[in-house]
Amino acid sequence: MASGCEWMTKAVMTAALGAALAACGAPAGQAPEPIALDSASLSETELGGRLSQAITFETISDREDPRASWDAFEAFRAWLAETHPMIFSRMQVEDLGHGTLWFTLEGRNRGLRPAVFIAHQDVVPVEPGTEGNWMHPPFGGVIANGQVWGRGALDMKGHLVALMGAMESLLTDGFEPERTLHIGLGHDEEVGGRGAQSMAAWLEARGQRAWFVLDEGGMIIEDSPFTGGPVALIGVAEKGFLTVEVTARARGGHSSTPPQQTSIALMAEAIARIQNAPFDMSLEGGPGREMFRALAPHMGGMAGFAAARPGLMGFLIEGELKKEDAGRAMLGTTIAPTVISGGTVMNVLPQETRLLVNLRLHPRDTGESALAHLRAAVAGLEGVSVEPYEAWSDPPGVAAMDGPAWDIIAGAAASAAGPETPVAPYLMVATTDLRHFADVADNLYRFMAARVHMADLDGIHGDNERIALSNLPLAADYFRTVIRAAGEDAES
Repeated sequence: MASGCEWMTKAVMTAALGAALAACGAPAGQAPEPIALDSASLSETELGGRLSQAITFETISDREDPRASWDAFEAFRAWLAETHPMIFSRMQVEDLGHGTLWFTLEGRNRGLRPAVFIAHQDVVPVEPGTEGNWMHPPFGGVIANGQVWGRGALDMKGHLVALMGAMESLLTDGFEPERTLHIGLGHDEEVGGRGAQSMAAWLEARGQRAWFVLDEGGMIIEDSPFTGGPVALIGVAEKGFLTVEVTARARGGHSSTPPQQTSIALMAEAIARIQNAPFDMSLEGGPGREMFRALAPHMGGMAGFAAARPGLMGFLIEGELKKEDAGRAMLGTTIAPTVISGGTVMNVLPQETRLLVNLRLHPRDTGESALAHLRAAVAGLEGVSVEPYEAWSDPPGVAAMDGPAWDIIAGAAASAAGPETPVAPYLMVATTDLRHFADVADNLYRFMAARVHMADLDGIHGDNERIALSNLPLAADYFRTVIRAAGEDAES
């Protein structure tokens, strides 16, 4: 995506400039107050070695069989206990089912709501036939060229190793918090997150509501497409998930005497109508405006001017974002037809054609409203129906972008990123385990203090996944700082 003045054409900007200057210009977003990092005193060698070992456990989850790869998961959990003895001795440890681990460190003040830190043990498989695309074996945990290579390095065993190392260091130092703290390590985030559902159910059963939950999602992007430089992005929202099945039914029979519309032709029209009825695309209802205000001082030129005033000039920002696939995903619910089937013999008319459409729901929308939108799009097409394919997940609420919880999460991120790097909230267009905590937590945040380039993100679920060794001590220091600060009586 273009940055700087390339964002806006001179003609469009000139047309808007007079009105903008006449209005009350909105200031850029308030930068968070940095919180000095509390060192976990863990080296690249120590943490890199742990992550290297963690990657060698092929903890691949399976939606249909929770006990698939069970031996690998069990070996991984035994390794966790061996390498983090203080956590497993000082914190209460529970298996919430299928190996999802839930750790509790009781605080002195039971009146404070708990803070929760989660990660997942599982990884996605390597697509058969692509192993040769990897520079190093995907489950080798090879350390080379200043990187740890392998499946899970970024998603998310690097996060897990840094988080566990931070808590281990605090407990070794005799840490005793005011607030109760939990760490949750799910077994199946990549295939649905039943482990995270068990964690949320644990809180609900005890009538507890978390102050905040911190998970994966945001990082320090060194080459942000918005600023051209580093940006620390903290996920304060994520999209929901809905898959619908569209069914088109028509007369079957011999292909020599077809009706005017076969089920396949009917489906083609349904697809066209759905594609031609997009959801609203705007900065409303999510953290988009706050993100651009935070980035505005680092964008410069007319683009920075517009970004500082998204309420007034949001139409310009929206127009530019709509030009890119990733930009459109930030603005609204996306529609993606993914699987289609119909017909088996070349001279027989199929009586039924089926299509799966995957939607990623913007915080403005819900599963119910999205379903109604799609049904309205195909209304009047006789023989076409739209039904949920499976249970959907509504988008969780947008987390607070001010107040004590944000001050801790963003303040520590500001120190980790450095004084010249903006810290901004953003909408994560994928889903995480956090969605399962929507009803049992006030705030859901997504961040790990790791410096990555946009190209590094291609390794997530792809080839050559890796993380720089230098990120691991930084991430551990970040987590240690947030855990310590959250453990204090800081809640308003």
